[in-house]
Amino acid sequence: MMPGLFLDRRDAGRRLVEKIAGYSHRPDVLVLALPRGGVPVAYEVARALNAPLDVFVVRKLGVPGYEELAMGAVATGGVRVLNNEIIEALGIPAPIIDAVTARERQELARRERLYRGSRPQPDVRGRTVILVDDGLATGATMYAAIEALRQQGPARIVVAVPTASPDTCEEMKRRADEVVCAITPEPFHAVGRWYQEFSQTTDEEVRELLARQSKSDAEAALSPAADDVVVNALRETAYPLVGSVRDYDPLIGRIGEARFALLGEASHGTHEFYRERAEITKRLIIERKFTAVAVEADWPDAYRLNRYVRGAGDDVDAVDALADFRRFPTWMWRNAVVVEFIEWLRAHNDGLPPGVEKVGFYGLDLYSLHASMKAVLRYLEKVDPEAAIQARERYACFDHAGEDTQAYGLMTRLNLSRSCEEEVVNQLLELQRRAADRMRRGGALDDHLFYAEQNARLVKNAEAYYRSVFLEAVSSWNLRDRHMAETLDALVSYLDRKAGRAKIAVWEHNSHLGDARATEMGRRGELNVGQLTREKYADDAVLIGFTTHRGTVTAASDWGGSAERKRVRPALAGSYEALFHASGRDRFLLIMDDSDLAVRQLGVPRLERAIGVIYRPETERQSHYFQARLPDQFDAVVHFDETFAVKPLETTEVWEAGALPETFPFAV
Repeated sequence: MMPGLFLDRRDAGRRLVEKIAGYSHRPDVLVLALPRGGVPVAYEVARALNAPLDVFVVRKLGVPGYEELAMGAVATGGVRVLNNEIIEALGIPAPIIDAVTARERQELARRERLYRGSRPQPDVRGRTVILVDDGLATGATMYAAIEALRQQGPARIVVAVPTASPDTCEEMKRRADEVVCAITPEPFHAVGRWYQEFSQTTDEEVRELLARQSKSDAEAALSPAADDVVVNALRETAYPLVGSVRDYDPLIGRIGEARFALLGEASHGTHEFYRERAEITKRLIIERKFTAVAVEADWPDAYRLNRYVRGAGDDVDAVDALADFRRFPTWMWRNAVVVEFIEWLRAHNDGLPPGVEKVGFYGLDLYSLHASMKAVLRYLEKVDPEAAIQARERYACFDHAGEDTQAYGLMTRLNLSRSCEEEVVNQLLELQRRAADRMRRGGALDDHLFYAEQNARLVKNAEAYYRSVFLEAVSSWNLRDRHMAETLDALVSYLDRKAGRAKIAVWEHNSHLGDARATEMGRRGELNVGQLTREKYADDAVLIGFTTHRGTVTAASDWGGSAERKRVRPALAGSYEALFHASGRDRFLLIMDDSDLAVRQLGVPRLERAIGVIYRPETERQSHYFQARLPDQFDAVVHFDETFAVKPLETTEVWEAGALPETFPFAV
């Protein structure tokens, strides 16, 4: 055989891997093949490196009439890159570009389905990606792949090919972080010249190799040997929680001077999550001068609590101040732990010196459309009766649906009635102009006006949300989390103007506060508060998740159902929770920055549990687990091996009769 000549693509892959052996057994490495010819090469590379394998599909956007000339490309992940020099030189109008893009995206989607089936697209953020093809002639397809991949945020892009022309290989080094060309013969002629067998790779071969490697990846990632490495790293790295007042010193240190501590929960009904979140928040208020708590609750309901904790309301105690929380699920905020925290916060504020800004309590959610409309009207009736009349006329748009927000959304979706979008937008703009006018005139900051403005914002976003729920789940989810992030932004800006640099503790579910980009949520187009906060505030936001292995939880069986005390099944094999259980620690704090080894080992995607207000143990895997990469999702995790149901203020016979773990109340 001629020196440097490959038998076939599989042989080329085996010889190529000798040049990149340093990437072997690294958990951050992902091998992506350019189909079809790159897949057999990449299969051997991925197998030798013990790395996951997938395809990165690229479709050239050809200039109409001159299809060989590329004006751009589309690629896996919905990415489009354009060659602006060619577009401007030829004067190609935007509608033509969009039409070609739409056609090529259809073909790209077809190939994605053909090659990948139901498997989700690979998440490359923060990973080392090795892009593999069977060779480079002009390199145009690989250039497009690199540009498209860059937009998805990998830490490093390595181009690895068995053969390329010397000039192309050298030029490629300007595009990628590292380029490996096993042989660069001169003269080059063509890629196929350097293979003895270079027949076309079939779609069936691509599917078969991807399926084979995918099965191998899953078995390797979840093997006992791999888990042993992770468990040992956890035992060396995690901080045990022993009930000491100093338990959370490492976490308070990790938060440092950050402005946002996002404190999650793996369910909406677990005592330990509420209690520990409250304890951490107390320390942040005292030691780090946090000035507000913002929670997954409606703005008007939470604002009554805000008035109570700041000594401005008429309620006699926390239970009275929680009276507006009557919407399902009532136990989410009407529970014993929240009462204790609200009373502590009131006492803390009462003890502050005169003139010191008191710590507030605010809601971020958007379900209170009608309550918020009433709040806007009450404010305007006091300060500007004529403006109140106009606002009432605008909000009368909703009268045909009564108090049924679902009915409003369905009727507008079916074109049975017009939407109220214009009315709610105009009402928000009017209140925003009112606030701006006050600021221009040098007026003092007004809590009442800010409260009304946020209610108007909620009405505007809730109207869009209820119209979207009949479109698709991603749309309504994104509207809701964008609203919560938008309200958080408005709150921090307002508090900054009042008393300087504000710091806020945020209480929501893990699914809202963990970075969506590190989960299968992100792969299906969903974003969340954690992602949006990280994107805007970077290191000023610290994301903290909470997990449990087993125990009990307060939850319903169906939406709107009674609160029940349900048994939480032990975590599924292959999940983060099962891994944490295997560490033998009853409860611990894990800070991701503390161990590169732990982060690398935990970076392999695993199942993660999520229980909302509904828990259905009979469909545990489908209803309550999703794939995630924990180190990218959170900055820290607090784990409790066994947890117990939070106690509602109003318990029912169903709740009282609920299941108890065998070890209750000793938890041994």
